[in-house]
Amino acid sequence: MLLKNLNITLKERQTFIFHLIYSLIEGFLAGVFILNEFVFIKSLHGSNYQLSVLFQFSVVVLIISIVTNELMETVKNKKNLLRIIAVVTRLPLVLLFLFPSNIQQLNAHPLYNYYFLFAFFMYYLAQPIILPSLNLSLKNNYEHNNFGKLYSIATSMNKIIMLLVTFLFGLLLDYDNFAFRYIYPITGLMGMISIYLLTKINDDEIIVKTSFSIIKKVKDTFKLTMIKNIAHRDFQISLMFYGFGYMSTVTIITIFYNVALNLNYSSVAFYKNVYNIIAILILPYFGRLISRIDQRRFSSISIASLLLYIIFIMLTAFFPSHFFLFDLKIYYMLLLAVFFNSFFAATMSLSWSIGSAYFCKNEEAGIYQAVHLSLTGLRGFVFPLIGVALYEKFGFTITYIFASVSLLIGIIILFISEKRTPLQKG
Repeated sequence: MLLKNLNITLKERQTFIFHLIYSLIEGFLAGVFILNEFVFIKSLHGSNYQLSVLFQFSVVVLIISIVTNELMETVKNKKNLLRIIAVVTRLPLVLLFLFPSNIQQLNAHPLYNYYFLFAFFMYYLAQPIILPSLNLSLKNNYEHNNFGKLYSIATSMNKIIMLLVTFLFGLLLDYDNFAFRYIYPITGLMGMISIYLLTKINDDEIIVKTSFSIIKKVKDTFKLTMIKNIAHRDFQISLMFYGFGYMSTVTIITIFYNVALNLNYSSVAFYKNVYNIIAILILPYFGRLISRIDQRRFSSISIASLLLYIIFIMLTAFFPSHFFLFDLKIYYMLLLAVFFNSFFAATMSLSWSIGSAYFCKNEEAGIYQAVHLSLTGLRGFVFPLIGVALYEKFGFTITYIFASVSLLIGIIILFISEKRTPLQKG
């Protein structure tokens, strides 16, 4: 049903089946993990800086993407390596079932908070290997014209599962604030399965290198992607400003939900689900659009949506009118923020995941994605901590203003770049 209107080959169809099942499982994991930060601050009573570190782990590990991409290119049996990585990086989540079920015991042993952080550090440590591997496999198995379409279908299904799981997990956490003790171990096991399915995608056309020189690799990679390819360089520079706007506020918004708005788990899950529902509805359109327009123009739509989201989040503090729907606390301004966040979610899920692939040849997709991920990691190493520092020094409003200005600069860079250097499709 999903593919009947698409003209795809048998290889694309077989790849899509594994890609879709992988995306469905990852959607379940994302639905659980989307509440991670709120769980950490509300149930485990983690500090603001610990909270920023939890978010950092999801991106800072990407710094090593260029190294891991080069290593993967020298590995003959990539499938076995990925399966080993699946077990090693997901097993710590399984051990969370040993956590106590009340805050008194957790507070008596602060090491529980640090183990929680360690478990997710290990989980995200696999991303620098998994994401480029997925990108390269799909790029080599999907035709250029179908790449965005098939990816958007899988992403849409991923988000449907995610919003359902987020809603149910939010209700469960309101019933039992420590329900994560048995839900996270389940996600650890499912994470192993999803990576195993990823290894079922055909990779016969991927060339295995026989040597490895990290210094030469980094030099050659940046020369290829950031010096010779001016359009891609401008794209990544704009993402630095986008990264500050996003990463400096993502933790602060979680704190804002808890401190300023006093939301419960169900309300947080509600807002996250609303934007994901809208994102699912509009994602197929953007999946087609991403292959038709310059990637920089597409990304400017995404960054502008994030800018409006942050502005309306900020305005919620000044116009806090709200009403209750059962146990849900509904803010009018927050609903407007969620609307723009849905456009950001739909567009950035595509732009961030496969955007770099539109600046290169098929065989270069893994390299470009590795550079993209490494730069994301560099942003994640600094920006979340700066966001917390700004908040603790100046409060919510000034932090949001800094982020908004940075996003605006990112948009301007993209517009100038598109006019100066038209993108040559490869």
